[in-house]
Amino acid sequence: MAAPQPDYEVVVIGAGVGGICAGVRLKQAGIDNFLIVDRADDLGGTWRDNTYPGVAVDIPSIAYQYTFDRNPNWSRVFAPGAEVQAYHNRVVDKFGLRPHFRFRADVQAERWDDDMHYWHLTLGDGSQLTARFVVSAVGPFLNPKKSPGLAGLESFSGVKVVPSQWQPEHDIRGKRVGVIGTGATGVQLAGHIAAEVESMVVFQRTPVYCVPKPDFAIPRPVRFALHVPGLSAGIHGIAQAVMQIGTVALFYTPARLMQPAMRGFDRTSRRLYSAYLRRVVDDPTTAAKLLPNFGPFGNRPTLNSSFPRAFNRDNVTLETTPIERIVPEGVKTTDGTVHEFDYLVTAVGWELFSEPTSYARGRVVGSRGADLGEFFTSNGMKAYESVAVPGFPNRWIIVGPYSWTGNGGWHGLVENAVTHVVRAIRLAGDRGATRTEVRPAALDRFHARMLHRGRNLKYYFTELNAGVHSYWVNADNEIPILRASTILQARRASRSFPADDYTYSRVSETTEHVRELSIQA
Repeated sequence: MAAPQPDYEVVVIGAGVGGICAGVRLKQAGIDNFLIVDRADDLGGTWRDNTYPGVAVDIPSIAYQYTFDRNPNWSRVFAPGAEVQAYHNRVVDKFGLRPHFRFRADVQAERWDDDMHYWHLTLGDGSQLTARFVVSAVGPFLNPKKSPGLAGLESFSGVKVVPSQWQPEHDIRGKRVGVIGTGATGVQLAGHIAAEVESMVVFQRTPVYCVPKPDFAIPRPVRFALHVPGLSAGIHGIAQAVMQIGTVALFYTPARLMQPAMRGFDRTSRRLYSAYLRRVVDDPTTAAKLLPNFGPFGNRPTLNSSFPRAFNRDNVTLETTPIERIVPEGVKTTDGTVHEFDYLVTAVGWELFSEPTSYARGRVVGSRGADLGEFFTSNGMKAYESVAVPGFPNRWIIVGPYSWTGNGGWHGLVENAVTHVVRAIRLAGDRGATRTEVRPAALDRFHARMLHRGRNLKYYFTELNAGVHSYWVNADNEIPILRASTILQARRASRSFPADDYTYSRVSETTEHVRELSIQA
């Protein structure tokens, strides 16, 4: 009697940038028995959910695409969100992925079966799927913050809007609008709607560097030229080469040289940005409020030309007095002022993949009862080559700890991770293994390397810019978003990591029981 087989060889959780990439690469590797599940009713992830006014990429479009399907037809240097979503749909159709999707399938729990060597996935409707291998492609932004820290939010009598849940019926034209938050989303949205609303108050806790955005329509001759094979890749490659030089300097320059250079860079950048604000913002007091008291990378900077200029309008106000609470009429600040609104936009951020608290206990349970939430809480955010965690066989994370290499958009990041994942699955298949698990020693070596190379990063974010409410630094005062390696190092590692960094075993098929057989790497 044969051992029971799972429903699928691979289940990919998430149908965004990472899930689509995983599907393409699995098909190209000859693995066709896979399913991509998503809790929403369509593919696209971030670009499916975010349709608020003004949404667009904040890196050049030429870098925001897969290497295996470059788009020569971007309409603008920084593509609008709807265009990015259309691109992802074209990729899905081109590579025949649609039959592999199952939507409205919200994975609530994952449990590893030590006897059968596969995962049991429990969905929101109570049904179950089983898979030999699981790829978590839920992305960097897990959920809008459930508790944005705004007392009384539910009491607001107007329309409350979270940008990622923007609906067509949210018509803010001629309305009184409050925008809470000045991260990338709040900045994009506020700058875009300023001319359309009756009035707008932007509530700022932490200023952000808004670097002028050189966005314009790409001329037709340039788009025609981008059809030339290799041209788009070459332009992107040149940009990455420049970044490669920068990261080599960042990771390998001795601290005694790099730390003074960082301090000088921050001082000079802040002076230049102050001069820029004084030039584009009419009111000196507002310009001063928009100036961060930290370096340009202390928090995530954004490319946006319209946000600072929006405060030159009579109908737009910047408010830096702390919020006391939300009241039915609007927002009450600590000075007693009540700002009245028809619409209240809470652009206060996300549960990030880099925070241990983002991983609920009992959500992912691996071998011998290992709990992923407990692992990250006890050990900090760490994963071998950013994708694999000991104790969780046959499971990988597409956007994991220490994964972003500065290669531009998320597409390059997920391609590195997916290359590793597909190779690991194939290594297991070549050995006839039904179980593969990264060795703890391999993780320890990788993590030690990240911390050693990342010493200058640690200084910049946690000492030079200490205390900044930062996208980069998590609650443990670590920087697990950034990978301390060059782009080429990360690519090489994903393609040629040592096979014996994993263990391999298989379930033998007998008529009476299932037993595990170890396999040498």
